[in-house]
Amino acid sequence: MAELRDSNRLHEVHDRIEDQVEELLGCVAPHDPFGGRSRSRAVADTVGPHPDAYGRWAWYPWSGRLVHVLPEAEFRLVRTDRNRDKITREQQRGLLGRRIGVIGLSVGSSAALTCAMEGVGGAFRLADSDRLGLSNLNRLRAGVHEIGREKSVLCARRMYELDPYLDIEVHRGGIDEENIEDFFGGEGGGHRLDLLIEEADAPWVKVASREHARSLRIPVLMDTNDRGVLDVERFDLEPDRPLFHGRVGATTAADVRDLGRDEALGFLLDVVDEQRLSPAMRDALTRVGHTLSSWPQLASGVMLGAALVTDTARRILLGEPLPSGRHSIDLETLVPAPAAVPVRHGAGR
Repeated sequence: MAELRDSNRLHEVHDRIEDQVEELLGCVAPHDPFGGRSRSRAVADTVGPHPDAYGRWAWYPWSGRLVHVLPEAEFRLVRTDRNRDKITREQQRGLLGRRIGVIGLSVGSSAALTCAMEGVGGAFRLADSDRLGLSNLNRLRAGVHEIGREKSVLCARRMYELDPYLDIEVHRGGIDEENIEDFFGGEGGGHRLDLLIEEADAPWVKVASREHARSLRIPVLMDTNDRGVLDVERFDLEPDRPLFHGRVGATTAADVRDLGRDEALGFLLDVVDEQRLSPAMRDALTRVGHTLSSWPQLASGVMLGAALVTDTARRILLGEPLPSGRHSIDLETLVPAPAAVPVRHGAGR
């Protein structure tokens, strides 16, 4: 610690431990947080004679920040206190003991961050080989100074800044035949995943990840980022369930390993059901590679998907018998516009 403080790597020391302790006391005993003592006395009694030694110091090398935080149990209690009692403390402890895998960290990064924020999962495995581009900033929480960084690393950094006690493994090269076993934790690969969030683009990854999830009885969630479509595949309850609700028949990962661009697009359209896509998305897919560089994804859709995934993940991990299926929260249907929208006065000027 002394060496770090004296180094040129340290740009900021953030020590608000007394504020955190005050919150802790209020969470533990909201009716009488200081127990009849003054604030300063109650805080001093908690941190002891050596405040610097109380709790932990979290070092964030990418920003040069050193941050003083509460001990793990107390930190988690305070950070998730406003979840109560939509999530009870007992449920929260159970959720923080779960391990979630996230493949694909464009759409998936928001889901991972929302899970971490809500305390749905205390351990994560993140996988993506892609790097942040300027065009990703319409939907990813990142800055222009991070263009060119791996999406998996950026996501892990955001999560650690929310909770330095998280256990995060980063697969910077994405998922392939060499590491997929380790990612899932099967066959001696480490702690097994409790749930998978799959948001990859590559057909092989989508199929292979489900094959492994099914063999290990791990539930899978996928947000399509169009019309609020959420897929739930409860391989934990249905180990013989066909992949993608049977939409691709008996297709295996080997069958889609070497698909060309048009074949891959056709496969993905079979997975999501082209007829259920929004008119704008269906139109866009006919123009990708011609007048569009890729299919459209909006920040609002990504955030909605993150909410749907996190809420469903929480309920599954808490033992609710949610069934497999495809569900949709289509805001254009739920909040429809009138057939003829009058022009607001002055709007055309």
